[in-house]
Amino acid sequence: MGRLTGLMIRGATLAPLSLLAAGAAWAQEAGITVPAPSVDKGDVTWMMVSTMVVFLMIIPGLALFYSGLVRTKNALSVLMQVGSVTVIGMILWALVGYSMAFTTGPSALLDQFVGGTGRLFLNDAGTDLADNLVATFSTGIYLPELVFVVFQMTFACITASLVLGGLAERVKFTGVVIFAIVWPILVYYPMAHMVWWWPGPDLVASGTPAVGGFIWNFGALDFAGGTVVHINSGIAALVGALILGKRMGYKKEPMPPHSLMMVLIGTGLLWFGWFGFNAGSNLEANFYSVLAMANTFLAPAAAGFAWVLTEWLTRGKASLLGLCSGIVAGLVAVTPAAGFAGPMGAIILGLIAGPVCLFACSALKSMLGYDDALDVFGIHGVGGIVGAIGTGFLVNPAWGGAGVVDYVSCSEAGTVLATCPVAAYDLVTQVTAQLKGIGVTIVWSGVGSALVFGLLKVLGLLRVKEEEEQEGLDITAHGEAAYHS
Repeated sequence: MGRLTGLMIRGATLAPLSLLAAGAAWAQEAGITVPAPSVDKGDVTWMMVSTMVVFLMIIPGLALFYSGLVRTKNALSVLMQVGSVTVIGMILWALVGYSMAFTTGPSALLDQFVGGTGRLFLNDAGTDLADNLVATFSTGIYLPELVFVVFQMTFACITASLVLGGLAERVKFTGVVIFAIVWPILVYYPMAHMVWWWPGPDLVASGTPAVGGFIWNFGALDFAGGTVVHINSGIAALVGALILGKRMGYKKEPMPPHSLMMVLIGTGLLWFGWFGFNAGSNLEANFYSVLAMANTFLAPAAAGFAWVLTEWLTRGKASLLGLCSGIVAGLVAVTPAAGFAGPMGAIILGLIAGPVCLFACSALKSMLGYDDALDVFGIHGVGGIVGAIGTGFLVNPAWGGAGVVDYVSCSEAGTVLATCPVAAYDLVTQVTAQLKGIGVTIVWSGVGSALVFGLLKVLGLLRVKEEEEQEGLDITAHGEAAYHS
């Protein structure tokens, strides 16, 4: 499998119809017939439902999950932080984020890293259904652009919210608000563009010259955000935790979760929402979305079981916190592989991810001595890396994987085909592409996050005063308490 397999990714975002129209004109000149755009009501309905379900992952899912993990005096502050980052993220996405992530960049070179200004303030998006469509992953099949806008908006919101877990119980609310504005612009939007921006199946099948995102050009596979969401947020949380410093009393006094009931409820809401997260990333209601749904059941089940079993064998007790953590680790790991791995591959991935993330959250964290309060790096960063590498193996059709769609060869007798073939698989090439994508994500997120958190620290906007941390952020930052005695 050569470099052109980068043009075959299923699970990436596609260009607006204006770009596709230009490509169709080029294809006509080249004597290639491109199918007329078709919009299916079932696909549109599925994407609307998926968008609402993913939103449930954030509020209340992630908010409850994180809140239950902290001490009582900080429970409300975490809810407030997640909610605030989410509402800021929605507004910012509409103003600049969508345009930066999913439009053509200002030049062929910059287009590999960031989009342009074509959709700033959602200019023209959704105003005319006939003229504003985005492609799916089937030739000739499109969606109204606005449903794609809001679907991807939820991804931007949850990624920034995930980072908060590394900063919990000692970060200033002012710093959280500034982070919610600056970090997505410097880190998330370019990452989304690098991984998910590509010409679309019709343009690729017709041979239209077009550039994709930097990581997409490697041929790296990321069905629903293993790099963009999980490795990205995990690295950012680790960098933020290191710059912020450890919590007062860390390793000297107990800091157990204040409510495992809330953690379990949050886990269930996250798992439910993840079906929209993974299966919705297919952009169509077809076999690949069903495969992603099945894998979103199996991988977290296997990871939860493996985490609990490992705990039981090594510590003598199986914990509810371990079960919840393992389930989330499995969800993270299967995200990049959701529409590529077969069901047995998803189980294997979960069985690996559970113990590896347990090691990262316990032994590795203890060895390195950092205070990633809610183990964002250990679960999302490490789990995302396991999943991204695993995707390179499990996509193999010989191992039950779905293979990679060969859009390059998806034309015959001058006509783009309705159903594209599956490309030949090469393990070394695909795994190498995955590793390159992981490497770029780590560097981009690490450097960008260091700039954001470093600036906040220099300005004195990152960490609360000792007496405020001691009393708890609920009262000192928000004048409210999660609980009243």
